[in-house]
Amino acid sequence: MIINLDPERGKKVIKGLYEAYMKTGIFGKKEMPEDILPTGMIKGSCEHILFITFTVAIDYLRNAEELWESARRTYEDPETRYLFYPEKVYETSFEKIKDDIKKHNLSWRFKKDVSTWKTLGTIFWEKWKGDPLNFIKECNYDAELIWRELQNKNYPNLKGPKIGPLWIRMLKDNTDLELKNLDKIPIPVDTHVIRATLATGVIRGKFEIRKPKLIKYTQEVWFESFKKLQNEDIDLIPLNMDKPLWHLSKNGCHKRDKITGDCPYYSECIAKEFCVKGMIKINNIVEVNT
Repeated sequence: MIINLDPERGKKVIKGLYEAYMKTGIFGKKEMPEDILPTGMIKGSCEHILFITFTVAIDYLRNAEELWESARRTYEDPETRYLFYPEKVYETSFEKIKDDIKKHNLSWRFKKDVSTWKTLGTIFWEKWKGDPLNFIKECNYDAELIWRELQNKNYPNLKGPKIGPLWIRMLKDNTDLELKNLDKIPIPVDTHVIRATLATGVIRGKFEIRKPKLIKYTQEVWFESFKKLQNEDIDLIPLNMDKPLWHLSKNGCHKRDKITGDCPYYSECIAKEFCVKGMIKINNIVEVNT
C-alpha cells in the first residue's frame, strides 16, 4: 500500500482553487445548499442557529440539496415547525417526532435520526435553555473549545469528524458569528471533499483504505497544506476550502471515470493542472490507483 500526502501540492491547489471560487465560483457555482433560508427566517437569529444545528446533525449519507430543501419545507409548515424548537422537541414523544420528521422527507433513517433529534433537543433545552448561543457563549466564542466540548459531551453527530467542523463552518459563514481560533478546526470531510482531494493528487498512490481512516489523512494533509501558506502571509484556514472542494467534486470530479480518471469537464476545470489520472472508487472502502 502506497499513500502519498502532498501538502506542497495542496498549497498550490488552495491558492488556485480558493481564488477562483471567490471570483467566479467553481464551474460558476458558489451557493451552498444551506445558504437558502426558510421563508421569514432572520439570518443569525436563534431560530436560524437552531435550524442549522438540527439539520446538519442528520447530514449523513444524504444528498445535501434534498436535505436542506426538506428542512426548509419542514420549518415553513406550521404543523412541523416545532421540530426546530428544543423545548417542543423535549416535550414531544418519540413517535410523534418520527411521524412529523418524515412528512417532508427530512429523514429517511427514522430511528437513528429521531434519536439524534430528540437527544439534541433535550440537551439544548435542559442545559442551554433552548438556545445554542448559550453554549457558544459558555465556550467564549472559541471554535477550538466548542470543537473540544462537542467531542467530550454527548452531542450526537455534532461531535463527528465531518459534522462537527461543518457545524462550526456554517456558524462562521451563515450566521456571521465572530468565533476565535477557527484555524484550529479541521476541514469537514465528506465524500465530495475526499473525491476532490484525491482527484487533485493532494493524496495519491495505490491503496485500499476504510473511509474513516482516509478522513483523518484528508484533514491532516489540508492542515499541513495551510501551514505551508503561513510564510506567504495568506490569511486562509482549512475551513475556507470546504466549499471550493465541495463544488469541484459536486460539479466536476464526480463525473470522472472511476477507473481511468477521464473527466468530461477537464477542459473547463479551474483545477485541471492538478487533475490526476487513474482509479478513484469511493465507498466504505476507498480504492485508489493514481
